[in-house]
Amino acid sequence: MSQFNQQKAVPHACLISAPSREQALAAADRLAAAAVCGSDGPRPCGVCRDCRKAAGHVHPDIITVGRLQDDKGRLKREIGVDQIRAVTADASVLPNEAGRKVYIIDQAETMNASAQNAALKLLEEPPAGVVFLLCTTNAMQLLPTVRSRCAEYICKGGGQTQEDSGLQDLAGEYLKAVASGDRAKLLRWCAANEGMDGRTAADFVDCTGRLLADMLCSRRKSHPISRADMLRLHGLMDECAARLRVNAGVKHIFGLLAVDSIAGGGNRGNSN
Repeated sequence: MSQFNQQKAVPHACLISAPSREQALAAADRLAAAAVCGSDGPRPCGVCRDCRKAAGHVHPDIITVGRLQDDKGRLKREIGVDQIRAVTADASVLPNEAGRKVYIIDQAETMNASAQNAALKLLEEPPAGVVFLLCTTNAMQLLPTVRSRCAEYICKGGGQTQEDSGLQDLAGEYLKAVASGDRAKLLRWCAANEGMDGRTAADFVDCTGRLLADMLCSRRKSHPISRADMLRLHGLMDECAARLRVNAGVKHIFGLLAVDSIAGGGNRGNSN
């Protein structure tokens, strides 16, 4: 699956292909959150004001464009050229709150030929600070010239991969050990997992950070950990990710987790 590194800016135009509309929109939501996120670290951080608004689908700088309803309340068959022209006009207006403005085109394959040509002009000369996310279940229904001007993001079908599921299980085990408050239990868990390779460790840290962000935004049931501790742990994941990027050893990272995961465990005053 084509993925974008969270440390890099979201491209100004992305074509998100998925087996279902829901999967495409879910991927678009995450990329949109990354585009408006105000964090200096990995994006989306899930905890800043922009991320919280994005999670609640109330961010004024994330706009979804889709098929309109007719006078009988039924969805029209196509996204029309007038809608894309309206996007063109609105895109020239500065963002309300974030540093960027994001347009999610739902079911982009339903744009008629005129709408696609209008979108092509917009993609060729995009306003500064504007991101376009074209969601589709059939990319081949889009003009080749439209597809060629977008970075491609392909979502796999069938839900989570075994690797993703394994990482989430590992992150859940870690948070359960932290929630227990038992330092000996946490130390045993860290010692049992410190032999993983650097890539897997980076993926684990990233997965744990995303899990904590989901818990903070109430997108996922949380472990019995206070909000203050979840914020502290999220910061710890950012620190671990930064150290791994400068080639810190995996044993060093798990030693850090063993010491600093439970409040008061280290010498740096990590009780927020």
